[in-house]
Amino acid sequence: MTRSVLSAGALALSLFATGCVAGTSSQGATASADDQPFEGEVEFWTINLKKNYSDYITGLISQYQKEHPKVTVNWVDVPGQESATKLLAAVASGDVPDAVNVSSLELGRFTPSLTPLDDYFTQSDLADFQPNLVEPLRMDGKLYAVPWYNGGAPVAIYRKSVVGKAGFDEKAPPKSYTEALALAGKVYDKTKVYGTNDVPGISAVAVLKYYGIDLLSDDKKKASFNTPETVKVLEEFKKSYDAHGIAPGAVSKDVRNYPQTLENGQLAFTAGTFGATLLNIQKNAPDVYKDLVVTEPVQTGTGGYLLTAQQAFSIPKASKHKKAAAEFIKYFANGANQLAFCKIVPIYPSTISSTKDPFFAETAGDDPMAVARRVIVKGLSKLEYSPLGTTKDAEISEYLAEEIRGFLTGTKSAKEALDAAEKRWNDVLA
Repeated sequence: MTRSVLSAGALALSLFATGCVAGTSSQGATASADDQPFEGEVEFWTINLKKNYSDYITGLISQYQKEHPKVTVNWVDVPGQESATKLLAAVASGDVPDAVNVSSLELGRFTPSLTPLDDYFTQSDLADFQPNLVEPLRMDGKLYAVPWYNGGAPVAIYRKSVVGKAGFDEKAPPKSYTEALALAGKVYDKTKVYGTNDVPGISAVAVLKYYGIDLLSDDKKKASFNTPETVKVLEEFKKSYDAHGIAPGAVSKDVRNYPQTLENGQLAFTAGTFGATLLNIQKNAPDVYKDLVVTEPVQTGTGGYLLTAQQAFSIPKASKHKKAAAEFIKYFANGANQLAFCKIVPIYPSTISSTKDPFFAETAGDDPMAVARRVIVKGLSKLEYSPLGTTKDAEISEYLAEEIRGFLTGTKSAKEALDAAEKRWNDVLA
């Protein structure tokens, strides 16, 4: 199941050895309300990167300071589990960072405290960013963040020796969750290996969007998912769960520690996940890795792939150095520097120029990781990132997931689960 990327530091294994990577210069000044040259300190926050990527970050900062000798960048790295809390505290105190790394999942709750970036980032400044990643960061027509990195387009991963017994054709993989669940049932019937962990659980919002289900009213004040169509979708997953097409442990809240996995040989496939999943399999289960085939994942009704989250940069309203912060963000997140980051950690850039580099454009071979990179890069322009857009996105998403888990385990009906989730959403959004 596609999952949100909360921080690059959470990815334990890099594609390449880490090292100090020199940065490139920023790409020119922009018109803004503050046209005066800045001399002084810019406080810059990231999320959980210092332990594994300190050389990369400090290398970029050192290069920037050489090119801007009157500017000092003070880098503060915040633990992932504390990032929202610390930023909330900073906003409350008025002592804020000037440039801050924000997960798009948390962007809505901070928007009232952030500076619209339209005066600091011109169309020229944004030209190299994937438009499909920039536009969702606008709220009420104003840009509140610029994209940085993401987990890439999802991929599907299959164990050939298992799914082959169920008639799987890698040239015609499932294109929808309905087709994936049908394959999962066949796999269990033929092999007694559980098909998949893909359920509308922790990523309930994403799965329902793949079915084209609207989750919120246009004014974002009420839930709109409680419909007969959604009941039908949930019952489809319940049927597969009861028949063991979906593994029993798939209802676990902790998606990082599912009991049945590709690695431990108790699972046959996943219809949509991050390519970084392959790294753990390669490291921990090399025999399974040799048995894998990677294909395009399931698609939305429009032929795209959902991105559940991305990392971005924002500037708090209380910053006294907004123009300086904007100039540093342009430098730090430019195409060359994003490419350098992608070479040391299995993430994907938001910049178009990065994907045209041979590192992405000339990947060859039939190794699962090589195939995954080709699938991911091909899918970047098809990514559909459409956050709920409330100040409580993460909170209400978990409410829905919790109720659906209750339905799958038999503690309530689909309608009861949706009724309860709808009430919880509406109470929070009122």
